[in-house]
Amino acid sequence: MKKVLCAVVAVLTLGAAGSAVAGNIGCGLGNSVFPNPDTTIEQVFAATTNGCFGNQTFGITSGTVGCEKPASFSSTPQLEQFVASNMDALARDIAAGQGETLATVAELLEVPAAERASAYAALQANFGRIYPSADVQSGQVIDAIIAVIS
Repeated sequence: MKKVLCAVVAVLTLGAAGSAVAGNIGCGLGNSVFPNPDTTIEQVFAATTNGCFGNQTFGITSGTVGCEKPASFSSTPQLEQFVASNMDALARDIAAGQGETLATVAELLEVPAAERASAYAALQANFGRIYPSADVQSGQVIDAIIAVIS
């Protein structure tokens, strides 16, 4: 049934072109095929097209089909848990520009090995931005780290 619905949507949408961000449907092929959908049926077709072709995640990752690529990737649950559990050790390692805790954070952020030395130096140079106060929260630390190395 899903294949039939996708085929119907594909046939109905042939020949349409364009690109705009429509609030209800988000980005993706449906957004490109149905630019500026202003009726419910057009929005349904656009959303169905996105669902059938599964292209929104690709578009977000690649910055195509009307999607904007994020400036940086967000943290993972593993990173959030690790930083929350190791705030003091991470602060010491960032201040020193090296250390096991810092290496683990770089690994969790998937910083390429060839770029880690410069990332560590950048983090060390921006220590005050990453740890602006003694009561900084782990989420703020993660956001600052990502901002510095992105």
